[in-house]
Amino acid sequence: MNKLLAVVGIAGLAIGGWKLHSHHAVATDGGKLVADRVWIDHMPRTERDTINAFVVLSSDPFGVFQATSRWQGQFEMFKYDQKGNEIRAVFPQTGTKETIKTNAKKCNEKGFDFCLELDGGKHGVSRYYSMEGWDVGSADAAKARLSAIQGR
Repeated sequence: MNKLLAVVGIAGLAIGGWKLHSHHAVATDGGKLVADRVWIDHMPRTERDTINAFVVLSSDPFGVFQATSRWQGQFEMFKYDQKGNEIRAVFPQTGTKETIKTNAKKCNEKGFDFCLELDGGKHGVSRYYSMEGWDVGSADAAKARLSAIQGR
Protein backbone atom coordinates (compact mmCIF):
# COMPACT_ATOMS: atom_id res chain seq x y z
CA MET A 1 0.00 0.00 0.00
CA ASN A 2 2.86 2.41 0.77
CA LYS A 3 4.39 1.79 -2.67
CA LEU A 4 1.02 2.42 -4.30
CA LEU A 5 0.73 5.77 -2.54
CA ALA A 6 4.29 6.57 -3.47
CA VAL A 7 3.64 5.82 -7.13
CA VAL A 8 0.56 8.03 -7.13
CA GLY A 9 2.67 10.75 -5.54
CA ILE A 10 5.37 10.40 -8.16
CA ALA A 11 2.87 10.63 -10.99
CA GLY A 12 1.33 13.67 -9.34
CA LEU A 13 4.66 15.41 -9.68
CA ALA A 14 4.24 15.25 -13.41
CA ILE A 15 1.27 17.57 -13.15
CA GLY A 16 3.11 20.32 -11.35
CA GLY A 17 6.76 19.61 -11.97
CA TRP A 18 7.86 20.73 -8.55
CA LYS A 19 11.47 20.67 -7.52
CA LEU A 20 12.03 18.32 -4.58
CA HIS A 21 15.73 18.83 -3.96
CA SER A 22 18.80 20.30 -5.64
CA HIS A 23 19.97 17.41 -7.82
CA HIS A 24 20.83 18.65 -11.32
CA ALA A 25 20.89 16.40 -14.36
CA VAL A 26 24.05 17.16 -16.24
CA ALA A 27 24.69 13.71 -17.65
CA THR A 28 25.30 13.35 -21.34
CA ASP A 29 24.70 9.59 -21.08
CA GLY A 30 20.96 9.08 -21.53
CA GLY A 31 21.01 6.09 -19.20
CA LYS A 32 22.05 8.33 -16.30
CA LEU A 33 19.54 11.06 -17.14
CA VAL A 34 16.53 8.72 -17.21
CA ALA A 35 16.40 7.66 -13.54
CA ASP A 36 15.17 9.81 -10.64
CA ARG A 37 13.29 12.21 -12.90
CA VAL A 38 9.61 12.75 -13.74
CA TRP A 39 8.83 12.35 -17.44
CA ILE A 40 5.50 13.28 -19.08
CA ASP A 41 4.19 13.30 -22.64
CA HIS A 42 2.69 16.81 -22.38
CA MET A 43 1.66 19.44 -19.86
CA PRO A 44 -1.96 18.98 -18.75
CA ARG A 45 -4.27 21.52 -20.34
CA THR A 46 -7.15 21.01 -17.91
CA GLU A 47 -7.67 19.09 -14.67
CA ARG A 48 -9.35 16.29 -16.71
CA ASP A 49 -6.62 16.09 -19.37
CA THR A 50 -4.92 12.68 -19.21
CA ILE A 51 -1.14 12.75 -19.38
CA ASN A 52 1.25 9.81 -19.59
CA ALA A 53 3.93 9.77 -16.91
CA PHE A 54 7.06 7.66 -16.57
CA VAL A 55 9.34 7.50 -13.53
CA VAL A 56 12.12 5.17 -12.46
CA LEU A 57 13.72 5.49 -9.05
CA SER A 58 17.26 4.23 -8.64
CA SER A 59 17.11 3.88 -4.86
CA ASP A 60 14.62 0.96 -4.74
CA PRO A 61 14.74 0.28 -7.86
CA PHE A 62 11.21 0.41 -9.19
CA GLY A 63 9.35 2.40 -11.78
CA VAL A 64 5.90 3.21 -13.07
CA PHE A 65 4.04 3.91 -16.26
CA GLN A 66 0.93 5.93 -15.53
CA ALA A 67 -1.88 7.58 -17.46
CA THR A 68 -3.46 10.15 -15.16
CA SER A 69 -5.50 13.29 -14.83
CA ARG A 70 -6.15 15.12 -11.59
CA TRP A 71 -9.22 12.95 -11.06
CA GLN A 72 -8.52 9.55 -12.54
CA GLY A 73 -5.59 7.36 -13.37
CA GLN A 74 -4.21 3.94 -14.23
CA PHE A 75 -0.72 2.69 -13.58
CA GLU A 76 1.54 -0.32 -13.75
CA MET A 77 4.64 -0.59 -11.60
CA PHE A 78 7.74 -2.56 -12.47
CA LYS A 79 11.04 -3.64 -11.00
CA TYR A 80 14.08 -3.07 -13.17
CA ASP A 81 17.79 -3.34 -13.85
CA GLN A 82 19.42 -0.61 -15.89
CA LYS A 83 22.51 -1.17 -17.99
CA GLY A 84 23.50 2.01 -19.80
CA ASN A 85 20.65 3.01 -22.09
CA GLU A 86 18.69 -0.19 -21.52
CA ILE A 87 16.07 -0.91 -18.86
CA ARG A 88 15.16 -4.53 -18.22
CA ALA A 89 11.73 -4.30 -16.63
CA VAL A 90 9.72 -7.00 -14.85
CA PHE A 91 6.04 -6.29 -14.23
CA PRO A 92 5.17 -8.30 -11.09
CA GLN A 93 1.38 -8.17 -11.58
CA THR A 94 1.50 -9.97 -14.92
CA GLY A 95 4.97 -11.51 -14.83
CA THR A 96 5.80 -9.96 -18.18
CA LYS A 97 9.29 -8.75 -19.01
CA GLU A 98 10.37 -6.00 -21.38
CA THR A 99 13.68 -4.64 -22.54
CA ILE A 100 13.27 -0.92 -23.10
CA LYS A 101 15.91 1.11 -24.88
CA THR A 102 16.14 4.71 -23.72
CA ASN A 103 17.48 7.80 -25.41
CA ALA A 104 17.44 10.82 -23.10
CA LYS A 105 19.05 14.15 -23.91
CA LYS A 106 18.88 17.86 -23.33
CA CYS A 107 16.49 19.49 -25.78
CA ASN A 108 14.35 22.55 -26.29
CA GLU A 109 11.00 21.17 -27.46
CA LYS A 110 7.51 22.28 -26.48
CA GLY A 111 8.99 24.31 -23.63
CA PHE A 112 10.76 21.32 -22.04
CA ASP A 113 14.46 20.96 -21.17
CA PHE A 114 14.87 17.19 -21.68
CA CYS A 115 13.51 14.65 -24.18
CA LEU A 116 13.22 10.89 -23.71
CA GLU A 117 12.47 8.28 -26.33
CA LEU A 118 11.56 4.73 -25.31
CA ASP A 119 11.79 1.82 -27.72
CA GLY A 120 10.93 -1.84 -27.30
CA GLY A 121 8.28 -1.66 -24.60
CA LYS A 122 4.53 -2.04 -24.76
CA HIS A 123 3.69 0.33 -21.90
CA GLY A 124 3.25 4.08 -21.97
CA VAL A 125 4.11 6.20 -24.99
CA SER A 126 7.33 6.42 -26.96
CA ARG A 127 8.21 10.09 -26.28
CA TYR A 128 8.38 11.90 -22.95
CA TYR A 129 9.62 15.27 -21.75
CA SER A 130 11.01 16.66 -18.52
CA MET A 131 12.16 19.95 -17.05
CA GLU A 132 15.12 21.15 -15.06
CA GLY A 133 14.11 20.71 -11.41
CA TRP A 134 11.80 17.74 -12.04
CA ASP A 135 14.28 15.35 -10.48
CA VAL A 136 13.00 13.27 -7.58
CA GLY A 137 14.96 11.92 -4.67
CA SER A 138 12.50 9.54 -3.08
CA ALA A 139 9.00 8.14 -3.32
CA ASP A 140 8.11 9.63 0.08
CA ALA A 141 8.96 13.16 -1.08
CA ALA A 142 6.89 12.64 -4.22
CA LYS A 143 3.90 11.43 -2.20
CA ALA A 144 4.03 14.49 0.06
CA ARG A 145 4.22 16.84 -2.91
CA LEU A 146 1.11 15.33 -4.57
CA SER A 147 -1.20 16.88 -1.99
CA ALA A 148 0.32 20.31 -2.57
CA ILE A 149 0.12 20.02 -6.35
CA GLN A 150 -3.52 18.99 -6.31
CA GLY A 151 -4.44 21.74 -3.89
CA ARG A 152 -5.53 19.52 -1.02
